[in-house]
Amino acid sequence: MKNEELAELFKYCSPKSILVITWYGKLKTLHCPITVKIAHDIGELTKGDYAKVTEVKLSSSGNTVFIINKRAYYYYYFDILTHL
Repeated sequence: MKNEELAELFKYCSPKSILVITWYGKLKTLHCPITVKIAHDIGELTKGDYAKVTEVKLSSSGNTVFIINKRAYYYYYFDILTHL
């Protein structure tokens, strides 16, 4: 991804919140810490457990990354819980 593209993405990103669409089709802002359920075993995290996301970042390829226990994980390893 080019620097110009990254700069454009960062205009709309916050390290402390994410926007999600709920099951009811509503746009909702979730602020850190965000509770997630681990959908796949990854690193020290076990499927089915819950974790707290303390920051949200973008990788150099533009993928969303969650910071959990000071480690970075791609968002797709988790189910985002909107009701907690």
